[in-house]
Amino acid sequence: MGLCRGAVQLTPSTPAPPRLLGAADVRRLAESCGVRPTKQRGQNFVHDANTVRRIVKASGITGDDVVVEIGPGLGSLTLGLLEVAAHVTAVEIDEVLAGQLPATIADHAPDQAASFDLVLADAMKVTELPGPQPTALVANLPYNVSVPVLLTFFERFPTIRTGLVMVQAEVAHRLAAGPGSKTYGVPSVKAAWYADMKLAGSVGRNVFWPMPNVESSLVSWVRHEPPGDEELRLRTFAVADAAFAQRRKTMRAALSNLAGSGALAEQALVAAGLSPQARGEQLTVLDFARLATFI
Repeated sequence: MGLCRGAVQLTPSTPAPPRLLGAADVRRLAESCGVRPTKQRGQNFVHDANTVRRIVKASGITGDDVVVEIGPGLGSLTLGLLEVAAHVTAVEIDEVLAGQLPATIADHAPDQAASFDLVLADAMKVTELPGPQPTALVANLPYNVSVPVLLTFFERFPTIRTGLVMVQAEVAHRLAAGPGSKTYGVPSVKAAWYADMKLAGSVGRNVFWPMPNVESSLVSWVRHEPPGDEELRLRTFAVADAAFAQRRKTMRAALSNLAGSGALAEQALVAAGLSPQARGEQLTVLDFARLATFI
């Protein structure tokens, strides 16, 4: 991967204390690379150092953590993470951005450069990471793939115990919602399989370039033991998908195809101690897991 025009690569002996990116740095790096943020990849770069520090603090990471970051972009959050974490591994799909990132780190945080790994790949296709196993995930996730990416990393990297992501506000509320909430749905159930999710604040539009058309929020989590094994997870997720496919239907009606008939769906619900007239938004992840054993 080659350096962008005007990129600076420092030698190990050059003193360079960590310095976070500001608005001028972000614009300069983007211009030198010929980067034009695209909606297709959900690229909105944070250019406010105070926001980066707030995200890192809210994530709860410490000097013992090995952090995986998805979609580092121009490196704003990456530099903030390197100030605190023991190691950072960034996964970037864009070849141009990935080509620039090591030089940016060498320029802005040379003392931490040895604690950084870069993976040029689609995050949805990553099955292993270089270096030490990640203990935390902190990222400004591309809005268009935020939930699938998060769930994929939960599934593939069980060593990730804590973390925080910045996502579209609507998605954040879905991830953190509990039963009975209007925003409770499939993302809520699937995320709850892995971790205790909670809202951790909002982020203004003015700290991004380009400015997004939607509000952003932070979601943090602490991992817990899942309700069952991989086979039960797949069955539970299938039940949740069916339950929320048509929110207004009762569970008996919603699960009739999956169970084989309405009568069989009712039989499974009763066996699981649930009302056939209940709706998906009333059930916890443990309810779904218990029900899945009878479907």
